[in-house]
Amino acid sequence: MTGRIFAPSLVVTLVALVVAYLYLGWTGVALCAILGVLEVSLSFDNAVINATILERMSAFWQRMFLTVGVLIAVFGMRLLFPLLIVWITGNLNPAEALDLAMNPPPEGQTHFADGQPSYETILTEAHPQIAAFGGMFLLLLFLNFVLTERPQTWLTWLERPLATLGKLDQLAVVLASLALVLTAEFLAPDEVRATVLIAGILGMVTYITVDGLSSLFMADPDGADTDGAEAQQAGRGRPGPHPVTAATGKAGFFLFLYLELLDASFSFDGVIGAFAITSDPIIIALGLGFIGAMFVRSITIYLVRKGTLGEYRYLEHGAHWAIGALAAILLISIEVEINEVVTGLVGVAFIGASLASSIRANRREARATHPDRLAV
Repeated sequence: MTGRIFAPSLVVTLVALVVAYLYLGWTGVALCAILGVLEVSLSFDNAVINATILERMSAFWQRMFLTVGVLIAVFGMRLLFPLLIVWITGNLNPAEALDLAMNPPPEGQTHFADGQPSYETILTEAHPQIAAFGGMFLLLLFLNFVLTERPQTWLTWLERPLATLGKLDQLAVVLASLALVLTAEFLAPDEVRATVLIAGILGMVTYITVDGLSSLFMADPDGADTDGAEAQQAGRGRPGPHPVTAATGKAGFFLFLYLELLDASFSFDGVIGAFAITSDPIIIALGLGFIGAMFVRSITIYLVRKGTLGEYRYLEHGAHWAIGALAAILLISIEVEINEVVTGLVGVAFIGASLASSIRANRREARATHPDRLAV
């Protein structure tokens, strides 16, 4: 099973490396490989969250995630999205944005001789808006998780008090709004403060809209076979008892849309961080998109098919805490430059700690059930 799950990613990786070699020689191969590793390291928590949603979807929508979803991730977020940002913020038409991306100024320069900023410079200058949008989207996802009461907790000393506070209606929105105001006031430069506020509000509106539509159609008998609290939890990414049958129809569509928006929010830091390695959009698309995005999707499917989330009980908790950390990093990065290695290590640390806690809990449970057996 493992071979079948990862075979498409390995094939795509090989093809991407061959294309990178034909395009830029061995330098292209090295840059492409580095970007692929960067994307996987930054997005492992994304794969865990994706798995919690994907296992609630029908086989059809899972296939859509692996086919159409990959095309959106590769061409939409890793190639077209940066061009769109440069097109809008640089007051350029699409052809000019593409020409700017394919013909950078001499190495070490941020502007052309006529004063026109480079593709990398324009995209970097748009980072505050991008970070505000993605940070607020992910922050609401994190808050909706930790403010929900559940029978099983990981960081019990913290999660239980937060869940008790979460009984206050709309507390997640209140806290996220407060975080956005503080970010705009103390972290955003004066010239982009209003833009950061607008982008952050749009990130919140996007999350609330898609979340609400998912909940609506999960409760719709034409959309899915779940109802009540389980349906609400499934739509909001609040793990409770998993529904007996998978979401289909409109419910499956909105969960698919939810997954794509999550992927977009997670990809912001990777796309921006890639420019520390190369500004070539083709190499970025090959490394982040074809290699990185494909492997993230394969890891997601592996977690679903192997039942890893059920076996390692705290893994989902660790992923959501990693999301909270990423949201905070995105907001802080509006003012302070944070190395992508730090971002990746924070996510890996949370995932690793929750995995270790799950293994210890499984061993304690095994010893309690079979005290005569020595736990391995």
